[in-house]
Amino acid sequence: MKKPNNVDASGQPMVFFVTSLGAFMGSLDLSIVNVAFPALERSFSGDSRALLAWIITGYSIVFGAFLVAAGRAADRLGRKRVFSIGMIVFVVGSVACAASPDLAGLIAGRLVQGVGAAAMLPSSLGLLLDAYPAERRSQVVATWGGVGALAVATGPTLGALLISAGGWRLVFLVNVPIAALALAMGKGSLPDVRPDPSLDQPDYLGVVLVTVSAASLVLAISEGPTWGWSSFPVILGFVVSVGLGNWFVRRSSHHANPILNMELFRSRSFSVSNLATLVYAMGFFAMLLGNILFLTTVWHYSILQAGLSVTPSPIVVSIVSRQAGKLASRFGFRPVVLAGGVIFAAGLLYFPLMTSMHSNYLADWLPGTLVVGLGIGLTFPVLGAAAVSSLAKEFYAVGGAVGQTARQIGGAIGVAILVVILGVNSTLSDFRHLWFFCATMALVTALLAIALTNETGPRGDNIAVQSGDI
Repeated sequence: MKKPNNVDASGQPMVFFVTSLGAFMGSLDLSIVNVAFPALERSFSGDSRALLAWIITGYSIVFGAFLVAAGRAADRLGRKRVFSIGMIVFVVGSVACAASPDLAGLIAGRLVQGVGAAAMLPSSLGLLLDAYPAERRSQVVATWGGVGALAVATGPTLGALLISAGGWRLVFLVNVPIAALALAMGKGSLPDVRPDPSLDQPDYLGVVLVTVSAASLVLAISEGPTWGWSSFPVILGFVVSVGLGNWFVRRSSHHANPILNMELFRSRSFSVSNLATLVYAMGFFAMLLGNILFLTTVWHYSILQAGLSVTPSPIVVSIVSRQAGKLASRFGFRPVVLAGGVIFAAGLLYFPLMTSMHSNYLADWLPGTLVVGLGIGLTFPVLGAAAVSSLAKEFYAVGGAVGQTARQIGGAIGVAILVVILGVNSTLSDFRHLWFFCATMALVTALLAIALTNETGPRGDNIAVQSGDI
């Protein structure tokens, strides 16, 4: 990408607004679709929960796999162009989801959404950085990240309201007016920095390898109880996943422009942080969906009640995450991530110890969900910052993208494990086992934090980029 010319100060607010709409859309889908899951189960009652889970896992796998390649494509083709194309693709996927007559069409629409989100998010951040001078970027990017946190916080309530008003299809159609506004306003306001077509093309075969490898693993895990763990399809799924994963790593070690730059993993902080992110995401994403399913199946809450009930946690996250970077800057990454993992586990353990078949929201649910929010707010943003803290500045963007990929792949694996734990007719005992699994992942993350180098977090762009990213 050629050296950018910062946008005139009078045009910067518009650039921030448009790019924030892209961040809002991508982050909103993280929580709003989880709220829709019970309604989707009723609409597609003939399909198994393992198949329905692909609505979430398919999106996560494609989004994570395409993220780095899309960011590099934006450098070659132009960030404004890739941002616009990504938003259009995301809307096409959203409309396809809303109009889908069957589960196969819905999953296909979600895969398209994943490609669009992968193109939209890194290019939106690049456009924002192009528009502002260096001395203002940290503050502006932190605020941009806060918009994403706000989207996650409002997703459960907004999704529940939309579903109650007109059904689950509105959850996908809500993206259309947001995208239309962003495209209309961005046409004349986004910086049109000249692309650099001389840059090498991303390793698109590597994208295919990591996508199929992750999908095979998720398929083998989620269908294991149904097909049998020793059945040929399940064993084949594990073999394909390991084989293609090994091919992907070997290819990335020698490719001129790999999806995964293996040199980055020479940094202990980068390696440990991304492993911790993957493990943490397994518990985090399983909890997000599991809590909605518990409230609607065991406590028999309506979707609106369930959406409102889980909202306090992401609100706490959005508040705490802004302070987490300051704590890391003062005390170092290790104690903050360690404390966050333990607190997250404590909040998760509150649920199996306190909940029963009879709902008591204020005593049995609210305290746990507030503690969970505190733990997440201390952990996720600091893990992202720790991953890039030891990298040279020119690797901040790709380092952050690798962290996002680890998060999405970990989330897909976590949801697959949820399917195994909950089974078909979930009981209170099944949910207790799920919460124990999530708490275990949180404690493993805390143990991994001990291996982090305890440097204090910088006050630059890398902390800011992660501060609102939950």
